Amino acid sequence: MVGRRRVSIIGSGNWGSTIAKIVGQNVLQFENFEDEVPGIAYYLFFFNKVRMWVFEEIVNDRKLTEIINSQHENVKYLPGITLPPNVVAMPDVVTCTQDVDVLLFVLPHQFLSKVCQSMKPHLKPGCYGCSLIKGLVESPGVGVSLLTDMIRENLEIPCAVLMGANLASEVAKEMFCEATVGSLDRARGMELKELFQTPYFRISVISDEVGAELCGALKNIVSIGAGLTEGLGYGENTKAAVIRLGFMEMKKFIFEFFGDRGPQESTFLESCGVADLITTCYGGRNRKIGFALATTEKSVEDLEAELLGGQSAQGVLTASEVSSMLQDRGLEDQFPIFTVVHKICQRKERAGSFIEYIKRHPAHDTLKYSGKR
Repeated sequence: MVGRRRVSIIGSGNWGSTIAKIVGQNVLQFENFEDEVPGIAYYLFFFNKVRMWVFEEIVNDRKLTEIINSQHENVKYLPGITLPPNVVAMPDVVTCTQDVDVLLFVLPHQFLSKVCQSMKPHLKPGCYGCSLIKGLVESPGVGVSLLTDMIRENLEIPCAVLMGANLASEVAKEMFCEATVGSLDRARGMELKELFQTPYFRISVISDEVGAELCGALKNIVSIGAGLTEGLGYGENTKAAVIRLGFMEMKKFIFEFFGDRGPQESTFLESCGVADLITTCYGGRNRKIGFALATTEKSVEDLEAELLGGQSAQGVLTASEVSSMLQDRGLEDQFPIFTVVHKICQRKERAGSFIEYIKRHPAHDTLKYSGKR
């Protein structure tokens, strides 16, 4: 039997706070819990307290951590949802993560590197991570890489992922949905499943960490395209075409740039694949930004401040990083949705050009006949 284990959540936005609610409730049920799957025994024996790192802010003349710990509610990023009393908000990331066994990363990906640098000297040997962040990272001299690679390399720990069709506001209200854990290590995958799963939040576990993570990042670009389509006044048929063509670009990109890391076709049919793409194209912050880009002349920065309450649309950064990769290989013409979304986000292309790009999509020039005559 392993000893008691500690869980820490690094991040406290709407998704981080939603996960804190789920994990906080679940660890209370795992006292002396032991289970077994064929070939694997795994144990869930957790400390009841779940730590959550909060970037300190002042809300209504009070520290956000104080509000969360006294009212058990993140009034800024997840208002109206009660957090379990065993979720403890902490403003110092070192205190929040030292002596912790399971680290759940749920913060904007542009802050990940700095946070990892602060955490590393104080981490417990044998700990591991799980990233819930949807994006890529571009580093000078390195190029574009996976966020889990940054975690693995900077912290020297294993790192799984949790991805899926999960709008935080709906999960927080306990509306039924699914998610996917990608973990090369089966025992860690099963432990994460038990940490996350509830009657309304059902988890499948796959070994394809890379495919699951990339689907979660790339679908945000397509979602901006779906929002552009709505903002330009087009209907459901056009949006369906954008989703289909965007899905094709996602698959092609993953096998083009990460094919040597074993992505699996079956991953695209998991919640982290097509399901996440669909739900994000009909709701969420990236679709909202796409819509506003088509209906206003404002910059992305102004729109994020106005519409997202201080949070970011991850698809904007991901589109920039993906664009750099496509330019390096001269592949922009093969990925017109990825290419034009980036240009529109930078206001280097008018929003109305989006439809012209998809009308010329190379997928329409491919003969797909396999029958006999």
